[in-house]
Amino acid sequence: MSSGIEAIVMPKWGLAMQEGMLAAWSVEEGATITKGQEICDIETSKIANVFESPVSGTLRRRVTAEGETVPVGYLIAVCAPGSVDDAAIDAFVDDFKANFVVDDAGAGGPEPKTVETGAGRIRYLEAGGGDALPLIFIHGFGGDYLSWMLNQAELSADRTAYAIDLPGHGGSTKAVGQGDVGSLTAAVCAFMQAMDIARAHLVGHSLGGAIALDMVRNHPELVASATLIAPAALGPDIEMDYIQGFIREKRAKKLRPYLEMLVHDPSMISAEMVEEVIKFKRLDGAEEALNTIANNCFDGGRQNLVLTERLPRMTRPIQVMWGKNDRILSPGHSVGLPPSIDVTLLDDAGHLPHMEKAEQVNAGIEAFITRHDGP
Repeated sequence: MSSGIEAIVMPKWGLAMQEGMLAAWSVEEGATITKGQEICDIETSKIANVFESPVSGTLRRRVTAEGETVPVGYLIAVCAPGSVDDAAIDAFVDDFKANFVVDDAGAGGPEPKTVETGAGRIRYLEAGGGDALPLIFIHGFGGDYLSWMLNQAELSADRTAYAIDLPGHGGSTKAVGQGDVGSLTAAVCAFMQAMDIARAHLVGHSLGGAIALDMVRNHPELVASATLIAPAALGPDIEMDYIQGFIREKRAKKLRPYLEMLVHDPSMISAEMVEEVIKFKRLDGAEEALNTIANNCFDGGRQNLVLTERLPRMTRPIQVMWGKNDRILSPGHSVGLPPSIDVTLLDDAGHLPHMEKAEQVNAGIEAFITRHDGP
């Protein structure tokens, strides 16, 4: 910052992001903006999302144009009071551009690894480090470790955070056993044993939320806390049109409408995201694994495992976070939960609130797990 001038730069979303394309500006030059206000849309190779301003002030200059792709950390806008003249802003922008250097060191972020476990090969991405209890992210049906690209780095400042691929998904084994929640829970336990993780905080999304809850029920000694994001296992209903369409459709044009069901704003679903799903489904054994899981977790268009009545007897801290506009699993399933369970409902979010409202979700998880880091 110089003479009240503040830089707004291309953010780094996820450990592997290297550049982003500024898709559209939401504010004009001269507008007064506040910290946390949505100021533009940014697209990466994995996701499209709104960018919230990190500062408050007057937006004096939009440096990066719509449609322009720039590296992480590059100047996209400048804020400054009206008392700062245009010449000073021009000098600031010129100096930033002249001295900007792309950070190539670790630009691609850590690479995923695999570990052989009692449940087969599990792929995982490890980030962070520190003395606090580790954190394990468990994705939902059809996802992989990249589901947590907006969360893992932010929540690993003082702890090791692992984002795993469940069996049947990503780079993990395609052998899913019976394909029910219990089999997937056993795989997470096997991962913890293989990695010598005695106890961890769990963050599970959708089907991953059911797995986290099942671990609280059957393996409480392994769990410090459980954050359930739009979780299964809290009610019988599920949008089977999405599940069936996700498995069935092989072409981008037909698959896209089903992926758009996941979010409040369909523009979040990038072409790259659609292609990544198609590539995954082409892997040997992937479609068979998905069908096995769907048949054993959502038989007859209903959830096979509903744990609501058992919640009062569970002994680990649990919180639930849900998008109010979820079309896959109803946020109404969060009504009537025991008072010991914190429930957060998020506006303008669908089934992926950890991506759509990442800043709010990350803050909620950080506060919760920090509170329960003790024995």
